[in-house]
Amino acid sequence: MQAFNPYLPSWEYVPDGEPHVFGDRVYVYGSHDAFGAPIFCVNDYVCWSASVDDLRTWRYEGVIYQRRQDPGNKLGIRSLYAPDVTKGPDGRYYLYYAFDFLGEIGVAVCDTPAGKYQFYGKVHHANGKTWGKKSGEQFPFDPGVLTDDDGKVWLYSGFATKVPFVASRWHDLRNDGGVVMELEPDMVTIRTEPKVLFPTKGKPGAFPGHAFFEASSIRKVDGRYCFVYSGENNHELCYAMSDRPDGDFTYGGVLVDLGDLYMNGNTDEQHANNYLGNTHGGLLNIGDDWYIFYHRQTNRSSYARQACAEKLKRTADGGFLQAEVTSCGLNGGPLRGKGTYEARIACNLWAEGHTTDRVDGANVKKRLTAHPYFTQTGADRESDGDQYIANMRHGATAGFKYFAFDGSECTISLTGTGTGAFEVSDGEKQIAVVPINGQTGMKIEAGIKPLYFTYIGNDTASFVSFSIA
Repeated sequence: MQAFNPYLPSWEYVPDGEPHVFGDRVYVYGSHDAFGAPIFCVNDYVCWSASVDDLRTWRYEGVIYQRRQDPGNKLGIRSLYAPDVTKGPDGRYYLYYAFDFLGEIGVAVCDTPAGKYQFYGKVHHANGKTWGKKSGEQFPFDPGVLTDDDGKVWLYSGFATKVPFVASRWHDLRNDGGVVMELEPDMVTIRTEPKVLFPTKGKPGAFPGHAFFEASSIRKVDGRYCFVYSGENNHELCYAMSDRPDGDFTYGGVLVDLGDLYMNGNTDEQHANNYLGNTHGGLLNIGDDWYIFYHRQTNRSSYARQACAEKLKRTADGGFLQAEVTSCGLNGGPLRGKGTYEARIACNLWAEGHTTDRVDGANVKKRLTAHPYFTQTGADRESDGDQYIANMRHGATAGFKYFAFDGSECTISLTGTGTGAFEVSDGEKQIAVVPINGQTGMKIEAGIKPLYFTYIGNDTASFVSFSIA
């Protein structure tokens, strides 16, 4: 059994994944997109889990919280955005969530990590007034929560962009950056008022080039506090470290970027290694190993995002190096240089000339008609899917990292639609040319190498899978 990115089944769209170890299992809590949906997060919360000893095999835990369970959303018209979960001092599990841009944070509770959560309350001030109801308060969004070793509970939140219709709810909320507050032991009452820790771009104290945008996530790393967030560029996850949970954070760097920008000096969004869009996730620690969980975009939109993860390397001062996006993030090493692989696990994707674009923003589909993209046949569903790469035009490339080759003779075959062929490269030299639905013999030198498939043809191709035998 091998692990791939995305690490969940091809039909599952769980972005904003927050991984937590409870007992002997890793539980991932995220929002829940639907394939083909016109907006974010239209499905209810689900949970997936894996043994701490085997991150290759994930178990579906089912729906853990429905949007209609919140008394303020009985009609289900609000969408559940990025959540987080913590084990409270009382031993119960608390789920923190925000309904889209409503401007408040709800809490649900359960006796087990992946059971049926029940509505518990809204994060509120000591006077009982819900946080986010008073004009001038910081906008509640993207909760990240930590139950500290001393039993104190810290809640982080924030969003960089002013949301026009929030102000129309009879009050005007601020968006100055990422905030922190301590909660009472009841898990919903604010003990210390929200304080801005991470100013947004252009404000004093903002991290240069990587100011806070959204996606608050908090962990303890070697006894220190590590805050993970999505930066101002909106396609990278960054981190900051402090000896305190409520101040003096120092910028650490980028943990992962969807297009591998900021690695090797490349900052050009038009020549990233993959298509860009928002991302959100958190850190996972198992033994001596650390991972960063994040999500990628599919279907030429930001509304069908999928869960990915990469292993991190530490720095001498206790920080982290930026992880490269790969096809084998939780595999514990490169993929075997033999076998059949779905094209959907490509970690690099670009059009002719190594050009990419952002999949968010106005007129996205018009702008991306010349670009390849991940998609599937049929509607949103919960069964084995048939995801593939569509719209491969002449010069479009799909890259897969990494494989361990033994240097022996092999045959590559591939499946898809179209009348052209794919040039196969190991990143340094061309290995072969393989016709669609055909095969070609070759020899790939021993070592750990990527494979790049570049379409050569006059029509448009779909790339489904390839086999190495």
